[in-house]
Amino acid sequence: MERSTEELSAAESDWLQRVARDALVREPGGWGRPVLVVRVDQQRLYVLEPGHPVEQFPVSTAERGVGSREGSEQTPLGLHRVAQRIGDAAPAGTIFRGRSDTGEIAPILSEPGQRGPGDRITSRILWLEGLEEGLNRGGEVDSLARYIYIHGTDEEGRIGMPASHGCVRMRNQDIVALFPRVPLHSLVLILAEAP
Repeated sequence: MERSTEELSAAESDWLQRVARDALVREPGGWGRPVLVVRVDQQRLYVLEPGHPVEQFPVSTAERGVGSREGSEQTPLGLHRVAQRIGDAAPAGTIFRGRSDTGEIAPILSEPGQRGPGDRITSRILWLEGLEEGLNRGGEVDSLARYIYIHGTDEEGRIGMPASHGCVRMRNQDIVALFPRVPLHSLVLILAEAP
């Protein structure tokens, strides 16, 4: 399973702990909650509880790279927090439209590169609010207004490569497993690469 952190090197573990501590200093409202760190260059999401890496998941960030502008379809960098949690009781694979449960279950596409009809949001949604004015908060760069989520996808065969329209996509089983462990106001740090 790709969720273990056993293969993390000491250097990787150290930088993860360092960036999590820095995030908590910058936004003390995140204390007592896990910190999620997304590395775009690795297409990985790391979970730190409390301050120590405990798990990692493969993800898919934006096909168009990183950026914060509205309409760019890019993944915004910087410090965020979970503003809303949606889908708690929905079956895995449930399709959401406008953050509402449609009652439909998406067929999961597991072949590499296989594409579904549109950008389906499935299983669970962690809606992100940017915390850095001018980078991911306010004006044309506001992550909340851009509907930037961590969510499940029907295109599981594309996980591990940039493929989203700005969000952070996860496999359905992974977002379902992660969701109950990520309360409101948990911090999410999105990095292009290790600092």
